[in-house]
Amino acid sequence: MRAWFIATVAACLFAIAGPAGAQESVRIGVLKYGTVNWELDAMTREGLDTAHGVEVEIVPFASEDASTVALQAGAVDMIVSDWLWVSRQRADGADFTFLPYSTSVGSLMVPAKSDVETLGDLKGKTIGVAGGPLDKNWLLIQALASRDFEIDLSAENEIAYGAPPLLAEKARSGELDAVLNYWHYAARLEAEGFRTLVSGTDAAMRMGTEGPVASIGWVFRDQFAEEHPEAVSGFIAADQATKALLATSEEAWEALRPLMKAEGEDAFDMLKARYREGIPGRSAEAERADTAKLYELLARIGGERLVGPSPVLVEGTYFTGEGDGR
Repeated sequence: MRAWFIATVAACLFAIAGPAGAQESVRIGVLKYGTVNWELDAMTREGLDTAHGVEVEIVPFASEDASTVALQAGAVDMIVSDWLWVSRQRADGADFTFLPYSTSVGSLMVPAKSDVETLGDLKGKTIGVAGGPLDKNWLLIQALASRDFEIDLSAENEIAYGAPPLLAEKARSGELDAVLNYWHYAARLEAEGFRTLVSGTDAAMRMGTEGPVASIGWVFRDQFAEEHPEAVSGFIAADQATKALLATSEEAWEALRPLMKAEGEDAFDMLKARYREGIPGRSAEAERADTAKLYELLARIGGERLVGPSPVLVEGTYFTGEGDGR
């Protein structure tokens, strides 16, 4: 389905790109060294933003919190965040909305020669977890371990929460028996011989989703979409065209090498492969249905501390392109 999706989008979007006219500016807040920069660099380098009537301005931030504050203050028009944050904001009366960006998620990795084969084998081990105790993937993996192996990973193991690069180094040095890290750190470990015990997507599907769910997406206000519909539609078209390019072009990836900081050819190839696997390819209806299902599961596991006051995904969380997104 993904191949069909990419081919169709690429053909349609390049065909509809009209003559250059007045460009709509879209200010996008990103983490200074985040992987979203790869796609935006490819987009602007190839002129795919201007080809679709928008001019992307990249605004770097040092942290995710700083980017969300900037979006709330109107200093940027879009950021990349997750649907949990969007739903929680909507429950509190805000008008943010979400458009899928990537299904690439973190994975629980173990060394190649580890005797750990299942989640049940982790009992008594030391596990590193990036993202904190309320990380979505960590909660899902704990729920899966409890259901399938009757083990409480957080209670029966030594858990080390920390920054992703620090945890990756501790895994390499043998200080951790397993590490749950963000997708690009997991990809680098995989290139070095680590293997995936279970990914966040694996856990979600084993807990009931029909397919991979986009964990992060483009987030903006309904008001921005209402006041600048051409900017939003143009950016969406540019985003899809960029994904189509990166799904097929080796030359586009070569241009991204300096940004990727891949440690060798194996890491470069693995990062490229995992990015490509994360390109959303499901229908909007299937995506929203699975997200709603996953949200209710996370609400039961993480409670109000994780999801906020609403036990269900708030209406309008997903951008539909119709009216105010509701």
